[in-house]
Amino acid sequence: MQAILSCQQMPKICVTDKTIKLWKVTERDKKPEGYNLKDEEGKLKDLSTVTSLQVPVLKPMDLMVEVSPRRIFANGHTYHVNSISVNSDCETYMSADDLRINLWHLAITDRSFNIVDIKPANMEDLTEVITASEFHPHHCNLFVYSSSKGSLRLCDMRASALCDKHFKLFEEPEDPCSRSFFSEIISSVSDVKFSHSGRYMLARDYLTVKVWDLNMETKPIEIYQVHDYLRSKLCSLYENDCIFDKFECAWNGSDSVIMTGAYNNFFRMFDRNTKRDVTLEASRESSKPRAILKPRRVCLGGKRKKDDISVDSLDFTKKILHTAWHPTENIIAIAATNNLYIFQDKMNSGMH
Repeated sequence: MQAILSCQQMPKICVTDKTIKLWKVTERDKKPEGYNLKDEEGKLKDLSTVTSLQVPVLKPMDLMVEVSPRRIFANGHTYHVNSISVNSDCETYMSADDLRINLWHLAITDRSFNIVDIKPANMEDLTEVITASEFHPHHCNLFVYSSSKGSLRLCDMRASALCDKHFKLFEEPEDPCSRSFFSEIISSVSDVKFSHSGRYMLARDYLTVKVWDLNMETKPIEIYQVHDYLRSKLCSLYENDCIFDKFECAWNGSDSVIMTGAYNNFFRMFDRNTKRDVTLEASRESSKPRAILKPRRVCLGGKRKKDDISVDSLDFTKKILHTAWHPTENIIAIAATNNLYIFQDKMNSGMH
């Protein structure tokens, strides 16, 4: 399941397989007491026992988060939905599967408008699939979608109703000398995110995370190695299907730090200004209140420090695929297997 906050002070949209749902999320830290017609348990009183009137009052209580379903957007996709993105107009959103991208209105549940369709007449001619999509944070007519061939296509909905033809293509030329059997697999983009400023795009493939400038299509302006130590283990990762894992990426509020997941419940942070990077671990031990995360390091072999972990000891069943960063505060959410971790503030002061 994927979830995204639609707009500030608006409900959440989530998707399970092919069905998209709109939820209202509310918080309560006060409760009313002193009802005239109800008792403390909320049951109606016998009206014959009510002899006087009183003014109900609000009293503090423990914070309670309530979630309630609002709308269901079904029958819009033939294949599993891989991404959803709410537009900056706060009225529409788009959803993407392997072959199509649909545009929805938040108030209309029974129909959508197809804006991208890459399905060939003969499925045997299919050469790539859509892997992710996102609206531009400020311009409601612009959106980007990524493909399994490692390309990013920027589209403008003002140009035509069906945006099969992009107006910008971001694609890094491949070095023929370094091509291998795994080249196309590891170059597939699993996630793409616009920066909050709207000037840059963040794209995650299997081994790296790249920053693209919207004004330069030829090559990314920054490339960060997430777990380059796995390059020698691609054969075994292919055999256990881990090479097909889809990792997400995220910007911090000022676009100065980027974050993405890895294996062994590790997640990586890269400071774009200082070029420093850090590996942190999401575990039950580190999730205790006020616990400070200690940097971890993966060692390829030979001598290693006490807290270092060998690349051969990595647990590939523990993986952080989903990450999210609060838009204005230093709060991050990390999804590791069946656990959701939330870290705040002094998690790693050197990276903020």
